[in-house]
Amino acid sequence: MDQTEFAQAGSGFKLTRQGRWVLWLSPLVLLALVMLGLMWWWDKEVPLYDSVVLTRSEAAARGEKVVVGTLTTDALIQVVNHMLHKRGGYLSNDLLPPGIFMDNMPNWEFGVLVQCRDLARTLRNGFARSLTQSMEDKDLAEADPLLSSTNDRWLFPSSESQYGKAVEHLMHYRQRLQDGGNDDAQFFARADNLADYLGVVESRLGSLSQRLSASVGQLRINTDLGSDSGASQARPGEKENEVQTPWLQIDDVFYEARGNAFALAVFLHAIEHDFGTVLDKKNARVNLQQVIRELEEAQEPLQSPMVLNGASYGLFANHSLTLANYISRANATVIELRALLDRG
Repeated sequence: MDQTEFAQAGSGFKLTRQGRWVLWLSPLVLLALVMLGLMWWWDKEVPLYDSVVLTRSEAAARGEKVVVGTLTTDALIQVVNHMLHKRGGYLSNDLLPPGIFMDNMPNWEFGVLVQCRDLARTLRNGFARSLTQSMEDKDLAEADPLLSSTNDRWLFPSSESQYGKAVEHLMHYRQRLQDGGNDDAQFFARADNLADYLGVVESRLGSLSQRLSASVGQLRINTDLGSDSGASQARPGEKENEVQTPWLQIDDVFYEARGNAFALAVFLHAIEHDFGTVLDKKNARVNLQQVIRELEEAQEPLQSPMVLNGASYGLFANHSLTLANYISRANATVIELRALLDRG
């Protein structure tokens, strides 16, 4: 073999080695692109919708009547189903890629789940009972603890299966609510029941507002005992506390708050119709509508590829403070609404 033939053979050998590297890397690159595509496709919140229109159209198609309580119960069923069956399904307990690499949607799911748990517990202990000594509904007594199951369990029974069983019990309660039986399910649309539920809503929104505002860090005065001169606490607290959300948790709190706002907006819209007579008597319907409006504004699409955390008056936006503004205004109106409902 002369030098020319040897050089050509060596060149071919190098090309063969490069080809092997391409052969090995191509599937990995393709897999990475597929994973990124799925992450982009699954990272989509459920758009806000009108649960009342949906419930009434479905009831008309099935020839069912809509009674007091049907809209609120159906709103809870719909929101749980949306959480479980949206794009990518339920992601909070995923152990495989790409779900395990995603945190925005799991936090959104947790926010939705918190509101679902609150409404299910209120249905069980308040809306479906006439007095504190009355019997609780058998299906709601099952649905409440099922929805309270841990949100990231993947072993049997998985979180999805527990929440699915809760939906089945809620659907059975709704069916019994509509069939008109004397000894069957009940729903009591009273001012005190609604005020109790709004008290839970008030606490949730107040906490979310504080956590969102802590994205920039604040030095807060301790007001734990400020409203009662005779109050005491287990251990003394500092007069001032510096509160700041860790940088890696800012987007987690943001999407959890978005999930809370989404579910609550759907629930309150249904409650407006089920408690319409009570709200009109108290001249409080407009207050509830304002709460819903603020929560709907909180669902505006995020135009940035990431949650920005600029200073309060800095060059860049702070999305957490923007969302805190809507939630704080909604919370202030909830406080006014509860005051109206408590008046005789």
